[in-house]
Amino acid sequence: MTTAEPRPYPFTPPDRLEPDPQLSTLRARQPLVRVQLPYGEPAWLATRYEDVRTVLGDPRFSRAGAAGRDQPRLRPHPTPPDNILSLDPPDHTRLRRLVAKAFTTRRVERLRPRVQRIADELVDSMLTQGPPADLVEDFALPLPITVICELLGVPLHDRADFRTWSDAVLSTTKFTPEQIRDNVGKLRGYVRDLIAQRRRTATDDLLSGLVAARDDEDRLSEDEMLSLAETLLVAGHETTASQIPNFVYVLLTHPDQLERLRADPGLVPLAVEELMRYVPLGVGASIPRYALEDVELSGVLVRAGEPVLASLNSANRDESAYTDPDRLDLTRQQASHVGFGHGAHHCLGAPLARVELQIALRVLLRRLPGLRFAEDPDACVEWKQGLSLSGPTRMSITWD
Repeated sequence: MTTAEPRPYPFTPPDRLEPDPQLSTLRARQPLVRVQLPYGEPAWLATRYEDVRTVLGDPRFSRAGAAGRDQPRLRPHPTPPDNILSLDPPDHTRLRRLVAKAFTTRRVERLRPRVQRIADELVDSMLTQGPPADLVEDFALPLPITVICELLGVPLHDRADFRTWSDAVLSTTKFTPEQIRDNVGKLRGYVRDLIAQRRRTATDDLLSGLVAARDDEDRLSEDEMLSLAETLLVAGHETTASQIPNFVYVLLTHPDQLERLRADPGLVPLAVEELMRYVPLGVGASIPRYALEDVELSGVLVRAGEPVLASLNSANRDESAYTDPDRLDLTRQQASHVGFGHGAHHCLGAPLARVELQIALRVLLRRLPGLRFAEDPDACVEWKQGLSLSGPTRMSITWD
């Protein structure tokens, strides 16, 4: 790797849901730049759409290549080597197949009526309580948590602990390393107890399916089963729980687009895709890929063994892929966004997230007429701090 001093990354502190202003300059002038994250070795940062897709989808870039390396990361704890996010095919494919059937578009569409009922019940409670309401606590968190708990077979009354455990997994500075280890240990202990229950009494849920694949078919190790269940529990709700208030915030601050959606609810599927592109969910790129051989990206030679980070936020605002990319356009039908990733590690739960996000927008706009901030946004929205995902921790809303 070049001896040029790497830039500290992320470049600037998170600013609500605004992309880092330096990314557009880098795309134009230095699309591959050396960076130093808070932890780990230096890395290349890819900022252009085509380079990001190459890093995420080309088998010359490896996740498993991080094993034994001080991988660049935003958080003090690296992704464990037995985590599905740390694997390449064929191991990654083997684990993904164990749960992929539960998240196919066809299977998820059968869940749509249940997701709709959950969303309506949550809005029923908000209407009974009356405005104002906290969109995060009263709707955005319980919706995906209830869905993933029912899929996995996790008792819903334990959901109060999930937020702390999820925050620990996603913590950059919110928790100390000791607090992270303690909470992640509690999460693993909780999952162990659930698995022990399934071994005593099997039920018709995804967790029982993983136990059967481990015990009866020997298709994954005990550690792989634990890690996969933990990942499904955390990732299965956290990103959607963040994106629901993110989407509402963006719509409320773009009233022309909000009115367009209210006038034509049929735009909701397109709106979800555009909002996935537009909203910078992560505070910075993470999960590096290691080059298995020399690869050229935007005229820069990445040497074998060097890590590369793919900036999804930057790729989704790339001028070469989108017309006027910094403009929110709920009718946009251009290049596919990379909000759910790309390649072998494309988000397994994307079909479920799409259904949840579509239903969330529809039910909020239909059942809460005049939906708006309860007061000035600076006063009624509190933002996440010290986590690798962006979004509100509180959003006070009202309606007519």
